[in-house]
Amino acid sequence: FMINSNDNERRPSENLGQVLFGERIETSPYKFSFKKDEKCKKLCTKTYVKDKTEDKNMLDFLKRGMQLNYQHHWIVDNMPVTWCYDVEDSQKYCNPGFPIGCLVTTEGRAKDACVINSEFNKKNTFYIFNHVDIKLTYHNGEGEGWRGARLVAATLEPKSINNADADKPTCEGPPMEVPGEFSSDVKITYTYSVSFEENNDIKWASRWDYILVSMPHTNIQWFSIMNSLVIVLFLSGMVAMIMLRTLHKDIARYNQVDQEDAQEESGWKQVHGDVFRPPRKGMLLSVFLGQGTQIFIMTFITLFLACLGFLSPANRGALMTCSVVLWVLLGTPAGYVSARLYKTFGGEKWKTNVLLTALLCPGIVFADFFLMNLILWVEGSSAAIPFGTLVAILALWFGISVPLTFIGAYFGFKRPAIEQPVRTNQIPRQIPEQSFFTKPVPGIVMGGILPFGCIFIQLFFILNSIWSHQMYYMFGFLFLVFIILLITCSEATILLCYFHLCAEDYHWWWRSFLTSGFTAVYLFVYAVHYFFSKLQIVGAASTILYFGYTSIMVLIFFLFTGTIGFFACFWFVNKIYSVVKVD
Repeated sequence: FMINSNDNERRPSENLGQVLFGERIETSPYKFSFKKDEKCKKLCTKTYVKDKTEDKNMLDFLKRGMQLNYQHHWIVDNMPVTWCYDVEDSQKYCNPGFPIGCLVTTEGRAKDACVINSEFNKKNTFYIFNHVDIKLTYHNGEGEGWRGARLVAATLEPKSINNADADKPTCEGPPMEVPGEFSSDVKITYTYSVSFEENNDIKWASRWDYILVSMPHTNIQWFSIMNSLVIVLFLSGMVAMIMLRTLHKDIARYNQVDQEDAQEESGWKQVHGDVFRPPRKGMLLSVFLGQGTQIFIMTFITLFLACLGFLSPANRGALMTCSVVLWVLLGTPAGYVSARLYKTFGGEKWKTNVLLTALLCPGIVFADFFLMNLILWVEGSSAAIPFGTLVAILALWFGISVPLTFIGAYFGFKRPAIEQPVRTNQIPRQIPEQSFFTKPVPGIVMGGILPFGCIFIQLFFILNSIWSHQMYYMFGFLFLVFIILLITCSEATILLCYFHLCAEDYHWWWRSFLTSGFTAVYLFVYAVHYFFSKLQIVGAASTILYFGYTSIMVLIFFLFTGTIGFFACFWFVNKIYSVVKVD
């Protein structure tokens, strides 16, 4: 609900990000004027007659909402109206929404918000919060040389009151009960009180602080960052050891002058004639890498801007809008990277390459999104995206992103293919029998564990902010985690790549992409766990929606991590083969 105080009501408009996230803002019937306190003002009375099926359905809908702990989200002057209450160890928790009501079960157990009042004790009864005490805090500018006042906080307290006289409510009396069995008429009167209080200590710029203080705590964050840093240090140590000691020894040995014992040497030098043999399905790999580059740059810029505070939670939908616009504008690097790599792999079908780069993954995401939207539309949800917005997204994609991809690809194909340090032999070499750990699948499965270990605590907060309507504002932490993820992905891939080359297995192109890309599979497993352990979702439609949106996230993350791993490994292989002498 949006609480507007103007008379000529117009619906507030939403930006692209809000529309995509399904946020809709409506005006509400609660009216108030500045500094004019209201005491127990009547809003309306709803009567549910027991013989009318329409009324029964509406009341059932209301009860179901209370049973599933549905929340009101109200906004005043772009501030969420919060309900603050004390939790254990004398801390205040501010919830940016408040429940419609609550339920005492047939066994007499008070669920959710019913624990706040000992009067809520009748078995199999719903208690509806039909009265709210709204308190608006403002900062007066008189003493500081500017006229007027600014809203710095909006809090409310929900109450359940059964008024004896519906026309002249007193806002006192027993709680408003809605029996579980609909046996007699139910009459609910909605009322509200408003009070204003002046507080010149809170600055307008820091008015969000009281909400953020009670959000999930920062010490967990530091713990997770330390945890990730330990992983990174461990990996860096391993990589450094390999780079310096083993590689140094290898290179010294390989570059020795006398070649008598060169016949029975083993290790990664043996595969120098095959290590740059183009991979199978090079087309698909180059397309993935082009799109991965696009996603990588988009994520980097978005997080950087969020760190600088341009995309704060007060700026609704800014994060999503920013990502979409950046993604659209970054078609050129995608086309360039894809074309350049495809040419390096010796590919000829450049038209197919460009078209796939421009259409494959965005097409999958759009199709998924469109299906989710159809479900929302069939269910009659307000979160369904209007047809106009879908057309606008398609126009952005085909009108801006696709042409930019073509431009990038044009430049990519004009450039010469990437020079390789060693020549590739005519005849492919036999790959020796591999041990269990150097086989492709175990290597790939192991490679995803470490990067996932770095991000999974952040992931919990991000999933909460998407599905449980909590604010996510810790972009500083997220940027740190992004850097850590980048390092971990590269290092894990380089390590495994080195072990494979030592075992004389030279198929590293796809493997390097999949090793770090496998993190996305763990992400999916975690999302499934989150779904069953944290969300009380019922109904097929909601479940399909959750997994539909999750699969979009997983695909994007797969391309993102895979690209990091591939380029790290590509650099590493180029480096080590450029320093050995090959006869």
